Amino acid sequence: MAATTYERLKLHVTPEKFYVEACDDGADDVLVIDRVSTEVTLSVKKDIPPSAVTRPIFGILGTIHLVAGNYLIVITKKTKIGEFFNHVIWKATDFDILSYKKTMLHLTDIQLQDNKTFLAMINHVLNVDGFYFSTTYDLTHTLQRLSNTSPEFQEMSLLERADQRFVWNGHLLREFSAQPEVHRFALPVLHGFITMHSCSINGKYFDWILISRRSCFRAGVRYYVRGIDSEGHAANFVETEQIVHYNGSRASFVQTRGSIPVFWSQRPNLKYKPQPLINKVANHMDGFQRHFDSQVIIYGKQVIINLVNQKGSEKPLEQAFATMVSSLASGMIRYVAFDFHKECKNMRWDRLSILLDQVAEIQDELSYFLVDSAGMVVTSQEGVFRSNCMDCLDRTNVIQSLLARRSLQAQLQRLGVLHVGQKLEEQNEFEKIYKNAWADNANACAKQYAGTGALKTDFTRTGKRTQLGLLMDGWNSMIRYYKNNFSDGFRQDSIDLFLGNYSVDELESHSPLSVPRDLKFLALPIIMVVAFSMCIICLLMAGDTWTETLAYVLFWGVASIGTFFIILYNGKDFVDAPRLVQKEKMDICVCGKRLGLEDSIMQNWSLY
Repeated sequence: MAATTYERLKLHVTPEKFYVEACDDGADDVLVIDRVSTEVTLSVKKDIPPSAVTRPIFGILGTIHLVAGNYLIVITKKTKIGEFFNHVIWKATDFDILSYKKTMLHLTDIQLQDNKTFLAMINHVLNVDGFYFSTTYDLTHTLQRLSNTSPEFQEMSLLERADQRFVWNGHLLREFSAQPEVHRFALPVLHGFITMHSCSINGKYFDWILISRRSCFRAGVRYYVRGIDSEGHAANFVETEQIVHYNGSRASFVQTRGSIPVFWSQRPNLKYKPQPLINKVANHMDGFQRHFDSQVIIYGKQVIINLVNQKGSEKPLEQAFATMVSSLASGMIRYVAFDFHKECKNMRWDRLSILLDQVAEIQDELSYFLVDSAGMVVTSQEGVFRSNCMDCLDRTNVIQSLLARRSLQAQLQRLGVLHVGQKLEEQNEFEKIYKNAWADNANACAKQYAGTGALKTDFTRTGKRTQLGLLMDGWNSMIRYYKNNFSDGFRQDSIDLFLGNYSVDELESHSPLSVPRDLKFLALPIIMVVAFSMCIICLLMAGDTWTETLAYVLFWGVASIGTFFIILYNGKDFVDAPRLVQKEKMDICVCGKRLGLEDSIMQNWSLY
């Protein structure tokens, strides 16, 4: 059967081989992985040795090569999200990483430690919530793209036809990709957010679905991956699709978000908000044009909504973005700048209506995708809103949810669910579902990029900005500060290893993991803590005279404060930086592998 993978699997393990048995009705296929030669072949059930240790699994994520050799990654637990046009959608909730090697005796102590660290990195990525899959439906494409495909495309396996931007285990499945006969065992996995709800308005039942697909190109964490690379891939690029299914008719509205598409960076340096820096030597127009050329081919017209501040440290980025759009002079691209923080200061979030009114006519022109119960396309979406703030998280999600509601209002009226004159905002039961789903979407995207839940979700959930929401934003901001400075290097390394941006070479004499930290990294914090402690002790244990006490307190106080400012001045040396891939080089490097993938995308479809 075309465009499906096996749903029910059993893993049989022997000292020499892994056997993955297809247990679907009528299936006799067995995937055999040789643990010594690493060869992948297809066999039949009678070849499974009775001595093998057997257990059920729910999918193969792929294989990865670490210091100890190859590892097989399988899905061991899943949760049903819902049904999508009679296709079941699952979330992968637990995984197992199985070594091909039966022993680690061939490794040195340093190699053992490196291998343990690499395994911890893979586990870290797998433990980030948000891996989704279906064995019968292509989750990587929008409804409009799928409606525009050829019969040949529909006959392809899920792995072949998938949009490679959104296949997070593409690197792990590289050995399977080259062998079409094993594609039914190769399960493309999406990373992002999916929620499905059966809803009712006016006694009419419909399914409402929200899907956010995170791109695996230029993927990473908040401060180490910004802007674009030379191929035009934007950091934190997410395609979000809102779908309605009613009486056989299907409607879809697609939006995108992505980092400001110029070459810029914002490296953590212990400051609360590091200064954004625009690269002074890069060819910005080249990368910018590549980005929007691909966006126009895939989605059609681009309506940019730039939500960054138009003063302070964010102002140069807004100006650069506006200048690039003007220089490109493309009739397919429109630019709208809206200073979110200025317009909504003092909790005046009702002023977001200014932006919605400004783009209302444009939104009507872009329209949405609608196919009737007979499968006939009624309307097509002619382009997308491409929204961004600095992180493309909090401000961006608020605006996207408002634009999506406006589109949904038009869709439900056209489908006959809403009566003439009715407003979605008045449907209290559905509004609660809608707002919570978009807030959950914000949290999912934020945790995957910034390491914490999203900010401003009180407005998304309730339609109001609250004092409690401000307190929660403050708490999340503190957690973000800690993670961005003291744990994001490891998180970035984990993503680079998982996606294949870094490949482990066990013969490498100097592992990047074993590079020693500078002496000042240890010495200065110790000096600061000791000096501060002595200052407190001198205050608590006064000397014979107040002048003596004051002298001691001043000495240790100056020492602690002086050391603190030295640390702050050299902040970049004290943060947890990535070790596997030098981000400064990656910012403007050309990655041939990615170019090949993008070419294949363009060849497969030009659908909007």
